[in-house]
Amino acid sequence: MPPHMSNLAPAENTDCLGRLHPDAVAGMELFNHGEYFAAHEALEAAWREERGPIRELYRGILQAAVVYLHILRGNYAGAFKVYQRSRKWLDPWPETCRGVAVGQLRRDLGAAITSMQALGPERIERFDRALIKPVTYARQ
Repeated sequence: MPPHMSNLAPAENTDCLGRLHPDAVAGMELFNHGEYFAAHEALEAAWREERGPIRELYRGILQAAVVYLHILRGNYAGAFKVYQRSRKWLDPWPETCRGVAVGQLRRDLGAAITSMQALGPERIERFDRALIKPVTYARQ
């Protein structure tokens, strides 16, 4: 078992085989169009409706949307705080789950936060928006 899945129970490992909730798909589409607040709302709706462990992946993606929203609004402390929280929900999942490139999302968020930290709170307005990447997922 890959190390990033070691803290998930065996039943949760199979949760990646299902289909994405329609609200999660809508949320990722909004995310990919830069509508981070609306993406958060749609992903939260999927999170509320799901009963299985996959709901925590949706939570991680919605937190990623909030990270980007905070960066774009110049909220350095908020972006870093939510980034740390997002990792709690994203780290346990494999590279790809239900067609979502979770590993790529983790790397993209990490690169954005590293760049933000290099700028510091006083220069966050210089953040390179090209570092804000979409969520890659397979259309089902």
